[in-house]
Amino acid sequence: MWNDSHVRADAARLTANTPVTDPVKEPAMSGYLKIEGLSKAYNLAKPVFADVNFEIGKGEFVCIIGHSGCGKTTILNVLAGLDTATSGNVFMDGREVAGPSLERGVVFQSHALMPWLTVRQNIAFAVKSRWPDWSKTQVNEQVEKNVTMVGLAHAIDKKPSQLSGGMKQRVGIARAFAIEPKMLLLDEPFGALDALTRGTIQDELMGIVRETQQTVFMITHDVDEAILLSDRILLMTNGQETDAGYKPGGMAEVVVNPMPRSRTRAELHHLPGYYDLRNHIVDFLVSRAKAH
Repeated sequence: MWNDSHVRADAARLTANTPVTDPVKEPAMSGYLKIEGLSKAYNLAKPVFADVNFEIGKGEFVCIIGHSGCGKTTILNVLAGLDTATSGNVFMDGREVAGPSLERGVVFQSHALMPWLTVRQNIAFAVKSRWPDWSKTQVNEQVEKNVTMVGLAHAIDKKPSQLSGGMKQRVGIARAFAIEPKMLLLDEPFGALDALTRGTIQDELMGIVRETQQTVFMITHDVDEAILLSDRILLMTNGQETDAGYKPGGMAEVVVNPMPRSRTRAELHHLPGYYDLRNHIVDFLVSRAKAH
């Protein structure tokens, strides 16, 4: 089922019941974001990962899955400009990524809000950083638009200590969208939330991304979350000792989500192809990812 013939699948076949995979070095589309030959080594003899290559198209939602220690967060931090790779390059919109930029919005698992500022002030701080010449009215309009978008208009003048965990994450998402980044980077943003809150915010995020056509790269450990949200899922292996010596971690496979983008959380497990896709990813994590 998972052979090279899938590489030549056209757009019509992406809606078939069987998941489609692409070889790692032959991305399915022209990349808005391009990662070429990326590697990271704290010990040069044993790189965490090596020769990572993939592309993300404009408006595409891509999730990356792998066990702890495989380098997912390191890759995201390199994309964000918060870390540097040992070798390789990252290009976005035709320019090399070098250092942090407001063109890339980041949402971490911890909300990273300034506790002494209200929701309005936290988001306004980011907006003023993005558009320093804007008037107070313009900044406030941008803040209120994005707070309303995540359903927090009623809490706009509250401080983080007055908010639940889910509300704080909504503020983080609103702040990221408020600077209108070219790309959104999400590092397990819902990992610390209870299942009900997590599901609610997943639905909200899906709606916002569809409305804004935002390009998204997201780390998750949740297989169902990846299937619900993403257009493609990147599967990463951990580094491991083999009979031939140490083998760095890397990108093992790129899985195309064959289900319609209009899918919802409630109907997900009823859709053709869901169980094939889920079983394939779980099998990879159990049998092939080589968790350490």
